[in-house]
Amino acid sequence: LTFYFQYEKPNRKYLLLKKKFLMKKLLSTNYSDMAFNFAMLVLRVGLGIVMLPHGYQKLVHFGEYRTRFFNLFGIGSTISLSLAILAEVLCSIFLIFGLFTRPAALVLAIHLFVIIFKVNTGTILGKSEFELTLLLGFFTLLLVGGGKYSVEGGMGK
Repeated sequence: LTFYFQYEKPNRKYLLLKKKFLMKKLLSTNYSDMAFNFAMLVLRVGLGIVMLPHGYQKLVHFGEYRTRFFNLFGIGSTISLSLAILAEVLCSIFLIFGLFTRPAALVLAIHLFVIIFKVNTGTILGKSEFELTLLLGFFTLLLVGGGKYSVEGGMGK
């Protein structure tokens, strides 16, 4: 069997209006609640997925890293490594699901602040751009929360 579809070419005026509408929408500073909440979902899940492998790597190689890990404030390298794993694994999982978003973002922001200014001795340009970008993302989540598309949003918090 052969099906024939009648294809009608859109007129020029329609295409110009459609193009104008898309450009106006693209350059607009207005946004909807749905767009904002979707952006928070993408940011939250993306940051959580980026941080999770770093903590998992430390967890898997705990025996190797515990003797040569950075000794934070003289508390010992094993405790410092345990705190880093706790921050990177548990808080990342919380972020992915949108549970305790602001406290998890605060813990990860402090963790990255320590990495930038203690471990990398404050050399932001040239050594810590990645960490600074993550820190800014966590600071954003700390300010605005996880959005409606999260466990907290579903609970009505």
